Amino acid sequence: QVQLVESGGGLVHPGDSLRLSCAASGRAFPSYAMGWFRQAPGKEREFVATISWNGGVSNYADSVKGRFTASRDNAKNAVYLQMNSLKPEDTAIYYCAARPFTSSYYSHEYPIWGQGTQVTVSS
Repeated sequence: QVQLVESGGGLVHPGDSLRLSCAASGRAFPSYAMGWFRQAPGKEREFVATISWNGGVSNYADSVKGRFTASRDNAKNAVYLQMNSLKPEDTAIYYCAARPFTSSYYSHEYPIWGQGTQVTVSS
């Protein structure tokens, strides 16, 4: 069973960058597609990005396209979310999630979740 731990969140100013990390345990990690989701106060959890098991395919929500980049290093059992040009509306708890083999935009299709890391963008 894969377990996930996010890190890298913090308080930044608009226009700044952050890189979130998601460390995975378990030898099966390379066979899992990974997703990034976020949840702002009072809002539902929303899709941010997904990356295929080999890192060859990634997809992004329109709201972050061109600013965020997902990547993974299967040798290190890690997934990353590089976030550039951050905006106040990016403020949320960010979660990484794993599902076997194929990517999905839908949070309910991911059986494994990390605990989340807070990102706050404020001037």
